[in-house]
Amino acid sequence: MIFTRHQLEELEEQFLAPYAIRSKDSKGRKQPEDEPDYRTVFQRDRDRILHTNAFRRLEYKARVFINDEGDHHRSRLAHTLEVAQIGRSIARALGANEDLVETISLAVDLGHPPLGSAGERALARLMVDHGGFNHVRHAFHIVTKIENRYPEFDGLNLTWEVVEGIVKRESEHAPLINQDFDPKLRGHLEAQITNVADELACTANDLDDGLRSGMITADQLAGISLWEVVNESIGRRRSKDLDDLARHQLIRRLISIEITDLIQSIDRMIRRSGIRTVEELQKLPYNVAGFSEDMHRRNRELKDFLYKNLYKHFRVTRMAVKAERIIEALFNTFVAEPATLPPQYQKMIDELGLEHTVCEYIAGMTDGYAIGEYQKLFDPKTIP
Repeated sequence: MIFTRHQLEELEEQFLAPYAIRSKDSKGRKQPEDEPDYRTVFQRDRDRILHTNAFRRLEYKARVFINDEGDHHRSRLAHTLEVAQIGRSIARALGANEDLVETISLAVDLGHPPLGSAGERALARLMVDHGGFNHVRHAFHIVTKIENRYPEFDGLNLTWEVVEGIVKRESEHAPLINQDFDPKLRGHLEAQITNVADELACTANDLDDGLRSGMITADQLAGISLWEVVNESIGRRRSKDLDDLARHQLIRRLISIEITDLIQSIDRMIRRSGIRTVEELQKLPYNVAGFSEDMHRRNRELKDFLYKNLYKHFRVTRMAVKAERIIEALFNTFVAEPATLPPQYQKMIDELGLEHTVCEYIAGMTDGYAIGEYQKLFDPKTIP
């Protein structure tokens, strides 16, 4: 049996909640296109993101740990895929559009520069007098301009709802930007689900990687409420020793408990709000997607622990200092001597301006490429 796009749209009409976005109701693309016979518009957008250079580079961009810290620490790509999995699980349970959530999730890290959060801090500081920098705005620029893959238009020509979901990211990791979208409207449910899935994945992933690296220990976590709840839920007695199997079990249970809390909390918020349509949801003065009050408090405690004991660990801090120094040195050198830029970027200066051209070049680098450029510029023994 073959399912056509129209049949897939009919299935959405049958199974999605009234406040979910249907692909057939999309506001469309900036440049009109004929749509495929066997994919919805959001499925097509997902595939376009998957095939970008920016998406492939995520494999070689760090989150907390730079690649040479170990083979199993999460890269931006691994994190992105886990956000998509968590987001799909939440969306499916709530009757939201799973394809739209997955598509937005796959774009959450596209705009991150190299060398983790330190790389973004450095670029933001260096660009403060030139319009600033944040990865959400850069992701918007990537999908609407930089990824030039079609002769008819710039960027990927994604649907309005996908781009709106990328732009209207409201979390502590991604400040809200509005661009051409109505600032009076909140992100749609699928965008909000992506946000909380990203938040959940960040906390769980960093806890897992921190324990794996040995920078934090199970003993240090004693007394952290959420950690105690997870241990109790699997009948594990607290122990200083935590082997790989136990760690996997604990992180898996942590994610499961938090997904369950999110699904139940979002459902309660939607019911209390009384909304029945996408428009009503977006006009609410608050987000409906979030943890319960109790889980929010427990998460905050765990995040504070990670900030103090992992993100401020001397090894992570040393990596961050090196990362910021590399980014700053590259930026200042390229600005002072534009002739050191690759020829294709030198041609962009008249259109974008020098600082924005340099920023775009650096933001697109992988960790290894940024380190290699640093060595080419400052190591006399390295061939330029």
